[in-house]
Amino acid sequence: MRNPKEVEKEDYHEFYKKTFNEFLDPLAYTHFTTEGEVEFRSVLYIPGMGPLNNEEVINPKTKNIRLYVKRVFISDDFDGELFPRYLSFVKGVVDSNDLPLNVSREILQESRIVRIMRKRLVRKTFDMIQDLSESENKEDYKKFWENFGRLLKLGCIEDSGNHKRITPLLRFFTSKSEEELRSLDDYVENMGEKQNAIYYLATDSLKSAKSAPFLEKLVQKDIEVLYLIEPIDEVAIQNLQTYKEKKFVDISKEDLELGDEDEVKERETKQEYNLLCDWIKQQLGDKVAKVQISKRLSSSPCVLVSGKFGWSANMERLMKAQALGDTSSLEFMRGRRILEVNPDHPIIKDLNAACKNAPDGSDAKRAVDLLYDTALISSGFSPDSPAELGNKIYEMMAMALGGRWGRSESDDAEASEDDSEEDGNTRESSETQVIEPSEVRSENDPWQD
Repeated sequence: MRNPKEVEKEDYHEFYKKTFNEFLDPLAYTHFTTEGEVEFRSVLYIPGMGPLNNEEVINPKTKNIRLYVKRVFISDDFDGELFPRYLSFVKGVVDSNDLPLNVSREILQESRIVRIMRKRLVRKTFDMIQDLSESENKEDYKKFWENFGRLLKLGCIEDSGNHKRITPLLRFFTSKSEEELRSLDDYVENMGEKQNAIYYLATDSLKSAKSAPFLEKLVQKDIEVLYLIEPIDEVAIQNLQTYKEKKFVDISKEDLELGDEDEVKERETKQEYNLLCDWIKQQLGDKVAKVQISKRLSSSPCVLVSGKFGWSANMERLMKAQALGDTSSLEFMRGRRILEVNPDHPIIKDLNAACKNAPDGSDAKRAVDLLYDTALISSGFSPDSPAELGNKIYEMMAMALGGRWGRSESDDAEASEDDSEEDGNTRESSETQVIEPSEVRSENDPWQD
């Protein structure tokens, strides 16, 4: 293998295309020699195009690494011995003098030399990706993230030993950067002085994240929130737990602390709405674990949050899709749900008056049921019976719109009477004899002579 100082960029690209039958230039490459306990030389590449299908993503047997011993080709059939699964997209050539020429699969799996080689290859790969992320050409790393970002997130789950190398490479949309991806370093650098956590929200799309009620108070306080919009994101972040001594916090879970609370006002509000919370809990029964005043809402009347150790709405949706019909574990892991109400919203103020003046009123009870169902949807959960929810909405619409545009109750009565008469005539006619169409004539039949 030639000295890196003697090789031009075009030579590396040509070697890559011929060796791996590629037609696109690589995004990046690194050529290095390691000395010491184990000596080997290697050229590694990041492809210019991502995997074409999911099988290539999850299958570590990609034949992307070619092993040579003393310049004699040995094998390209590896099962994770030289690279972990989440870095299986890396292509390259490795030449070692320390392995025997008759090396077998069993030797590769048990060899201390191979373990050392793997560790150094992985480290050099991360250095190459880090250099790509810091390069002046931002489009290159953007292309890399589009092609291989999901695989790096898989590394957050499968390789805890390299979290410190993986985390700076991650990119997410945020509440302050909805068009461009941002790094966690950028997020931490722009945090407020009193902010001691990295806040995130997991949803199924960027559009859902932008309109989620959980964001309202954080946006008002100018606190940035990470948008986790891919299925793997939430699990990846939960495996990281912290970054630069900042804990990751899900804003859709209970006990969200944002700081700067007015304790006196908070105590007065709880006292004012304590009866309402108990009344709503009584109406909803086991649907919620409790009802409490919200610290995260500013414009929505209520929101449904998950328990600290339960699944979020996003995780529940993903697990339902993978349950294969067995929902027994879903009920257990779903955990408790907590309804948080916004005391500054007109609907909550009206219900507060209703629970004091007409706690047994049917209209107020229907309003509480509908409030819960709408909170269920706006918070990202799925209603148990969409048809039942639709009927509740139609019923409330009928109450709100009744007679507003001049329609009177007598119109409904007349329509009801007409329907009854038509039903009677239908039953009567069904008992009479059948008349041939040719015999049917009206007094004003225009075609009758």
